[in-house]
Amino acid sequence: MRPLTPLFVTVTPNPSLDRTVELGHLHRGGVHRATAVRVDPGGKGVNVARALAAAGHRAVALLPTGMAPGERLAALLEPTDVTTVTVPIAGATRVNITLAEPDGVTTKINEPGPVLSPDEAEALAARARALCAEAGWLVGCGSLPGGVADDFLARLVRRCRRPGLRIAIDTSGAPLQHAVAAAPDLVKPNHAELAELVGRPLGSLGDVLVAARELRARGIGAVLVSLGAGGALLVDRSGEYHARTPPITVRSTVGAGDSTLAGFLAAGGEGPDALRHAVAHGAAACRLPGSAAPGPSDIRIDDVELAPTPDVTLALTGDAA
Repeated sequence: MRPLTPLFVTVTPNPSLDRTVELGHLHRGGVHRATAVRVDPGGKGVNVARALAAAGHRAVALLPTGMAPGERLAALLEPTDVTTVTVPIAGATRVNITLAEPDGVTTKINEPGPVLSPDEAEALAARARALCAEAGWLVGCGSLPGGVADDFLARLVRRCRRPGLRIAIDTSGAPLQHAVAAAPDLVKPNHAELAELVGRPLGSLGDVLVAARELRARGIGAVLVSLGAGGALLVDRSGEYHARTPPITVRSTVGAGDSTLAGFLAAGGEGPDALRHAVAHGAAACRLPGSAAPGPSDIRIDDVELAPTPDVTLALTGDAA
């Protein structure tokens, strides 16, 4: 009998319904006819859980849900292999809109989301701690809704930390600043988020490498930076690595960074082989419509080029996933 894979618990404080509208070309102020429309369950942690489940791993997605959009979000997750745990809230789950053009350019309109009461925020945190009792990874992801303090994910790190549990955080802005201070095992900023975190532009891979080293020096176990078309950079106890794929035809970048994180976790959450899987998963997500989660048949590991010694002179465009 094959041993069970580690249990992954994702926490998404501000989930969404992701509505993707495909257009021939976006004209500001014009009238458009959609060529295709799809609705996916969304939110960074939800996307991570979906990608992990598609890769054959046990994934629990914890999320607050409210009103009709929340009911539909839960219904869309029901036929997947993700175990969904919901915390009822009074407000309505947000609906995000993506306008996707054939050349891969995506325009996103993200709603702010509901306002959670102190009791609802506490119920979410308490449920996360309970679910982590048997988990191998806790993954806290995405933006925070109104009513939730910027240090919510940082407090979650401290509250849930225990021997045998590793914690990954993927967020931005003030919540990321607070989370870094809590020293999780892994953070996954994108290029722009890392630049904001360290307070300076990062124009080259060398600049990103220095910034990632700074985070490691602050107690972070591993730093995985997604770089859009530039692939991803990893700095952890095993070394420093850069990986990317040759240019691909992009259909949608929505959820690509989440698939990158899922690929890294699915492959062990450490070292160069996990980085290769991360980049392969991110590229696979870019080739799919909307925020579809890539499955095993979509992953092209052999396309990934790994550099054990990153080329610090490589210029970066600022694209992020």
